Amino acid sequence: MSGINDKFEQAAIAAKSLPAKPDNETLLQLYALYKQGSSGDVSGEKPGFFDFVATAKYEAWEGFKGLDQDKAKQQYVDLVQQLSA
Repeated sequence: MSGINDKFEQAAIAAKSLPAKPDNETLLQLYALYKQGSSGDVSGEKPGFFDFVATAKYEAWEGFKGLDQDKAKQQYVDLVQQLSA
């Protein structure tokens, strides 16, 4: 399924030059979908309580646990397209 992989890579590039910076919740969703699509389920230990940014990223990624990587890639592509419009 190289088609979704190509779209995913193109969306990753496009995400770096969105017309407007998304809000923090959307940024976390982008991060989590990218990580789920590229790496699969969350791994490693959860960051410490006082590392707020890393904890938020970990928890956002953890929210997509069990989602198929190709489905995560498609959701990421769809979200980037929506934000680019």
